Amino acid sequence: MDLTAFFDINNTLVTIPIGGGYAMSWIEAIGTVFGLLCIWYASQEKTINYLFGLINVTLFAIIFYQIQLYGILLLQLFFFCANVYGWYAWTRPASDTGERLEVRWLSKQKLLGTAVISACSIALLTLYIDPFFAMLAKLAVNTLNLFGAELAHPVLEPDAFPFWDSTMTVLSVVAQILMTRKYVENWILWVVINVISVGIYAAQGVYALSLEYAILLFIAANGTRAWMKTAKQNQEKQPSQQAAPEASV
Repeated sequence: MDLTAFFDINNTLVTIPIGGGYAMSWIEAIGTVFGLLCIWYASQEKTINYLFGLINVTLFAIIFYQIQLYGILLLQLFFFCANVYGWYAWTRPASDTGERLEVRWLSKQKLLGTAVISACSIALLTLYIDPFFAMLAKLAVNTLNLFGAELAHPVLEPDAFPFWDSTMTVLSVVAQILMTRKYVENWILWVVINVISVGIYAAQGVYALSLEYAILLFIAANGTRAWMKTAKQNQEKQPSQQAAPEASV
């Protein structure tokens, strides 16, 4: 199989006997595997998750390009940049002492601010989701055309689930940002996102994606449990670290 054929969404790897049959392409299968690896290793607090994440968003950007979902394609650019930043933030010293970021909870002030911004963003996007994604699609097409793509502007159908799509979009952005800073709340948001995704894709008859997000839901729930435990250990460690200099005086 040549490289061009690999990236073609019509190059079917396997037809999954779910619903009326779902033809999964090679690029979607490989992208999905890397996506699952990304989430699993992130739940284990392993920095390599960002390498898998970069591969995942790149492959899915190619998929969205081929099926002309240019607005979602542009969102992959954000996730690509977030993965690059997360890799940097997880590996560089977070303080002058050379210590790296530790898993922790958001402060009450940051939690309130995040909740307010998220709620307002979801409300606004719900009202304007169609023109918003049309704008993103136009921007993506114009950008690609600068590089000689010669694409026509797509005609987008009205969103079938504006509130739920807006919720998933906003919370996915917020969760990705929180993950780069190692806040436990990111996993709670991924649990919510995956629950919604399972329901939405099942309602649309895309049972393969619904099954995939059910797996992601399990990983996110495990990530929540693991990071809550780590955050508790880090909190317990801090008082002893602060008391050490006093004991030595």
